[in-house]
Amino acid sequence: MTRRLLLGAATLMLAGCATGPGPLPSATEVVLPSAFRFAPDQATQANVKSLLPLSDPAYVALSAAALADSPTLAAALARIDIARAEASRARADRLPEVDGALSAERSRASAAQTAAPDIPGVDIDRTRTSFGANLTAVWDADLFGGLRARQRAALARIDAADADAAAVRLALRAEIAGSVTDWRTLTAREDRLRQDLAAAERLIELAGVRERAGIAPGLDRVQAVSVAASSRTRVQALDGERARIIGRLVTLVGRPATEVEQLLASSQPQATLTAAPPALPSTLLTNRPDVLAAGARLRAANEQVAAAAAARYPRLTLSSALGLLTLSLGGLLDGEALSGSVGGELAGPLLHFGRIAADIDIAEAETRSAFASYRDAVFTALGDAEGSYALVAAADGELAAALAEAEATDRAARLSETRFRAGLSNFLLVLDARRLALAAGERAAAARGRALRARIVLWQALGGS
Repeated sequence: MTRRLLLGAATLMLAGCATGPGPLPSATEVVLPSAFRFAPDQATQANVKSLLPLSDPAYVALSAAALADSPTLAAALARIDIARAEASRARADRLPEVDGALSAERSRASAAQTAAPDIPGVDIDRTRTSFGANLTAVWDADLFGGLRARQRAALARIDAADADAAAVRLALRAEIAGSVTDWRTLTAREDRLRQDLAAAERLIELAGVRERAGIAPGLDRVQAVSVAASSRTRVQALDGERARIIGRLVTLVGRPATEVEQLLASSQPQATLTAAPPALPSTLLTNRPDVLAAGARLRAANEQVAAAAAARYPRLTLSSALGLLTLSLGGLLDGEALSGSVGGELAGPLLHFGRIAADIDIAEAETRSAFASYRDAVFTALGDAEGSYALVAAADGELAAALAEAEATDRAARLSETRFRAGLSNFLLVLDARRLALAAGERAAAARGRALRARIVLWQALGGS
């Protein structure tokens, strides 16, 4: 009878082991294109690092401060510590668990418990004091790798946390570079506006002279004043944009506004526009932190499926115990107080009514979700890179056109003013030419800033350097 029960239990356990999880998706299933559509030719001499304003002292100082003390980065680094602690716990779960205990107990039994007849002259002591010491050890042999799978999943989560922190660093550096570039662009726009303001003030002086001489109406001077007022208004409007940039940098760097503004005030030569560096789509799989994080989470999810499936199989647990029990404290040193045991247990699921299967289904669904997230990260990276390459080309084309327009309108404004001084043109034409030059010059400065910004976006899209 006992043999039949054991055979039946073994049959049920083996039946539970007969099926396992189905095929799981992997990162190799994502197919990448062979080249970027808008990337330059591979022979182009450029590198990713040159896309950043590394020669700007404000960028260097602010990025170093952010990487050292940014609250956002500190939170990401703390998540790495959490993942490492979880991995340490998973590794410790594979080792034996040893516990020790010391005990002392004093008990008293009632007269009814002793149940002894009264004997004249004999007094039965119903109190007892006992002392004990125990040492126990338990170890899961992990025959089918469930604990090993959990440890591998925990290690993959460390990789994911590392990549997340790298993504935070990448975003911090890109945003700081963009903000510093925007600040330099505002300075260039202000310089251009002040040049136009000086030219407008010269026109005011000229119109005043002609008005006092009686050879020009007072309207000319009023119109010249309006042009100068327009330039002053645009200069004042730049202060609001500067305040926004400083506020953003305070958040990113974790430094007071006065320190940020002082760093931005450092002089900076005009940044150079480098060529867009060539790259292949496959480089995104090793450079982009978000792709690396998604890949690590996919690996962790696959290991969790293996850990859930291992619950279908029997577990072999080895245990041992060593103890001392005596009625006196000194008796603990007596060999007669020693007791011990060694044993093993093989236990497996018999009737769980779908609980283990449900756990496997959950783990498989989480793996499919992780695969979808990985695929989304890959194609997001591809889209970012394609769009960034196209953005650089478009920004460069806009800048070339804006510079040509600014040069032409400046020349036209100078010629109009010369003709006016010679009496060959009217003042209205001079003012119109100056307004066109004012707008074109500011557009050229802004276009140059957008071209520099496009390169920073490309640097981030390619995963940095």
